[in-house]
Amino acid sequence: MSDFKTARDFGRFKIIEITRAAKAAHLASALSCYDMIYYLYNHYMKINAIDDPKRDRFILSKGHAAAALYVSMYQASLLSAEELNSFGSIGSILEEHPSPKLNGIETASGSLGHGLAVAVGMALANKNKNIKNNNIVLMGDGEQNEGSVWEAALFASANSLDNLTGIIDYNKWQATDRSNEVLALNPLSSKWESFGWQSLEINGHDLNAFRDALNFKATGKPKIIVSHTIKGKGISFMEDDNNWHYRLPNEEEMLVIARELNQ
Repeated sequence: MSDFKTARDFGRFKIIEITRAAKAAHLASALSCYDMIYYLYNHYMKINAIDDPKRDRFILSKGHAAAALYVSMYQASLLSAEELNSFGSIGSILEEHPSPKLNGIETASGSLGHGLAVAVGMALANKNKNIKNNNIVLMGDGEQNEGSVWEAALFASANSLDNLTGIIDYNKWQATDRSNEVLALNPLSSKWESFGWQSLEINGHDLNAFRDALNFKATGKPKIIVSHTIKGKGISFMEDDNNWHYRLPNEEEMLVIARELNQ
């Protein structure tokens, strides 16, 4: 756990550093899902080669949190430091939303509500080919507003896609308001269960809980992990403050961040 804390603190600092350098948005959104993406790339998914047809596959449907994905890939030695530090710059393949121009990115994402449908297609194809892999998609809670998500959910259930895992980064915020005040999401787990999915509800910042949820076998049905998270996680003055959906820290705030993250 201490090694994870060290890696997590470093990763959070890099997310903030590259986002600030690029003058990009969605900093707090990246911080809420980073723990889970870091764990997937560095401790769970099997990716012997990014073009191996038997590889585990991951889609970041909430593509605006791309900085968390890139830092996690860097920590898994799938990106160089030079590539990571080019995030958001002119000509960089590390765009503000993931693009398949970057090796290892399964599909373009960030147009919300589409990542699950792509993951469903991958899971179905792999099942038909008898490929025993994991197909994982991470969505934002705001994405649950999209009808395309629920259409894909029904299709996955109808086809018994037990090689598919959905993760919801349930930080309780959308761009402009609380998620449950925009639409009535609760009870979110029960809604997914009524669509034929196995639902697990966890603290998304708890490494052990996330590991156990990933390893849970949902035989004959797809699995959804409703992960309760905190927007801006890890920085005292950012946590659960939606102003950081678009804001960037100034130099004085960067000193506080460095101290809190032991950098």
